[in-house]
Amino acid sequence: MGEALAQGRLLAFTGAGVSAESGIPTFRGPEGMWRNKRPEDLASPEAFRRDPRGVWEWYQWRRARVAGCRPNEAHLTLASWAWAGGLRVVTQNVDGLHDLALENMRPVPPGPQGVAGSSPDPGPGRLPSRGAPVPPVRLHGSLFHTRCTACGNEAPYPWEEGGEGDGPPTCGRCGAMLRPAVVWFGEALSPEDTDRAFQWATEASVTLSIGTSAFVFPAAQIPLTTLANGGTVIEINPEVTPLSSQSTLHIRAPAALAVPALLGSPGPA
Repeated sequence: MGEALAQGRLLAFTGAGVSAESGIPTFRGPEGMWRNKRPEDLASPEAFRRDPRGVWEWYQWRRARVAGCRPNEAHLTLASWAWAGGLRVVTQNVDGLHDLALENMRPVPPGPQGVAGSSPDPGPGRLPSRGAPVPPVRLHGSLFHTRCTACGNEAPYPWEEGGEGDGPPTCGRCGAMLRPAVVWFGEALSPEDTDRAFQWATEASVTLSIGTSAFVFPAAQIPLTTLANGGTVIEINPEVTPLSSQSTLHIRAPAALAVPALLGSPGPA
């Protein structure tokens, strides 16, 4: 593990469990009900075509609930290692907490690149300078970004500026309607994101699988890719999953407790 960290060949693959201790609401089940509608009835291209205003209002409601949550010690520890040049993150979450943790853990004074995530991925087998970590790969998108339904332009969305009852905004480039930049039921993951995630898994000496059920493919194949290439997989999950028996080590503990205990601090970036 120590050699992998020193070489910057550590990958964190995260799911809902990494954000559980931040109080992120679960939108499947009773607490995810909105106006007596289930998430499955709202998070689809068909639902958006049928009722774009209703779907948009539901996402505004979700954004407001998630925006009150903050990164926990697992997010912050991973962000510290990312700033130190020793870690990359692939996440299934749309809550934006990995990005917020990067901002919270930005070294002072900031690196020469400035804002976290401002530099591009330097390519296979290489890590960025310590001034700017590679942004997380968000396999399922982000609640706080929009995508144009016509030109495909994706950008952060200042959701606080939207009024209650407002419908979807329009694209500043082409004027078409914007949609949430998330992967809906029936949609495929971005090939660019999946290719990058599997490339990182191939390069990793150690992959930490944190708080993910290991049921949903192709994402569940990411830690298995590290194993297939001779690497180590450490699963952090209070529950047993299909990955548990194949992992090099399974730590049955909450992420906010186990991740800091396992990684410690990388020291000043």
